[in-house]
Amino acid sequence: MREQRAMDGSVASEGGSFAGADGIRCEYAMFSRHGGASGGLYESLNVGVMVGDHADTVAENRARVRQAMGLAALLTARQVHGAEIYRLQQPLPGDMEVAGVDALITDLAEVGLTVQQADCQAVLLFDPKRPAIAAIHCGWRGSVAGIIGRVVTAMGEAYGSDPGLLRAVISPSLGPCCAEFVNYRHELPEEFLPFRVGDDHFDFWRISAMQLQQAGLRPGHVEVVGRCTCCSDDYFSHRRATRTGLATTGRNCSVIALRAES
Repeated sequence: MREQRAMDGSVASEGGSFAGADGIRCEYAMFSRHGGASGGLYESLNVGVMVGDHADTVAENRARVRQAMGLAALLTARQVHGAEIYRLQQPLPGDMEVAGVDALITDLAEVGLTVQQADCQAVLLFDPKRPAIAAIHCGWRGSVAGIIGRVVTAMGEAYGSDPGLLRAVISPSLGPCCAEFVNYRHELPEEFLPFRVGDDHFDFWRISAMQLQQAGLRPGHVEVVGRCTCCSDDYFSHRRATRTGLATTGRNCSVIALRAES
């Protein structure tokens, strides 16, 4: 279930929830660039600490995201466009960032698994039976590395998750209108070719949906938001920044959390 909302009256996002077992539900949100404290190239809800923004301002923006979702802590990853996974097994006393991973999984409630993005996808997963969740940072390199399938497998190993029960949401990200890969013959595998649009554009929304289904998810359990971050000024976009001659840009975020029913 997904809805458009301004979560705290100032931080703009859209999100939704799924019901799970044992009085646990899943809530997720995909934040726009609006409602933060940053200025200039990072206006205004930049959550990226490695893009040149002031560290204290980024901390304030992350606090606004956390407060908007009513969470005690955010777990973020210092992403490297790889396929490594971090499993959170202990409660967090506060925010924490893990270096060198691109996916986060947990069965702990009240912690927001957070993906930073500026055209890449956040693929958010929920197992309603365990319950358990995952947040995947998935750019084209992650797609090539098969990070989605690796995470589904990891959830099965860690939590006994049945892929056929998992629910998935693919966030706003680079759309087929703007996902140009002039070197696709060298960068992308042959199985991606059916998703080529025009001469050298690719539909990575459909590629991720395919990879989720290959991992065992049901087609009806995969939701694609279908909004291009490069086309919309509501989001930070690395591709748009590059095309307009800018050296850097901020990072949007997507968050998923387990919540205990009160």
